[in-house]
Amino acid sequence: MQNNFVKSEEETALMRRAADIIDDVFDYVLGELREGVTEKQIADAIFAKAVELGASGVSFDTIVAFGAGGAEPHHVPTDTPLEKGMFVTIDMGAVVGGYCSDFTRTVAFGEVGEEMRHVYDVVYKAQKDALKAVSDGVACKAVDAVARDYIAECGFGEYYVHGTGHGVGTLIHESPTLNSRSEEILMRGQVVTVEPGIYLPSKGGVRIEDMIEVGQDKPFSRHSTELIVL
Repeated sequence: MQNNFVKSEEETALMRRAADIIDDVFDYVLGELREGVTEKQIADAIFAKAVELGASGVSFDTIVAFGAGGAEPHHVPTDTPLEKGMFVTIDMGAVVGGYCSDFTRTVAFGEVGEEMRHVYDVVYKAQKDALKAVSDGVACKAVDAVARDYIAECGFGEYYVHGTGHGVGTLIHESPTLNSRSEEILMRGQVVTVEPGIYLPSKGGVRIEDMIEVGQDKPFSRHSTELIVL
């Protein structure tokens, strides 16, 4: 890896393998979401499945948040049981050959309320548009602005409390940083995340995250970002 965090083909291949494992873990975990299961149990299942599928471990402490717990961007899994009508946010990654992946989806366990469904729709569009903005030579803060400005236009600006993305490699967070203060410029071959979110205190939150290689059209994950209702 060069100092500008541009990845070689070999490095990117390892990261794509780590992303593939997490895609498979996500498929598995969707089947484990049932009434009464706890956040901790799902987090433990994610770790075990990732290792079973060939990862050397997870790339950070897995975030599993049910319902109101989703209002905390870095929620630590608890013994909270899953109930119908809750959003479930899962933020996870795997390590393969020393390289990380990073992936977040928010799914609905049963039908959710109109307000939170609207929040999902806003984040969905913000993330989709920001992914399209990722390109060689584009300012990182310009990508952030695509997501942030849309979320603000929809009335949720104060509830978007973190940057839009970051580089990924041997570390789960590395340069470049996609936020409103960044002076960095994206370069072909860098791998970054795009992960806007909205967090409503005591109600819950939504975050959608994909990794993408600068210069490529499609993110690493094969999974759609459209809302899954279980």
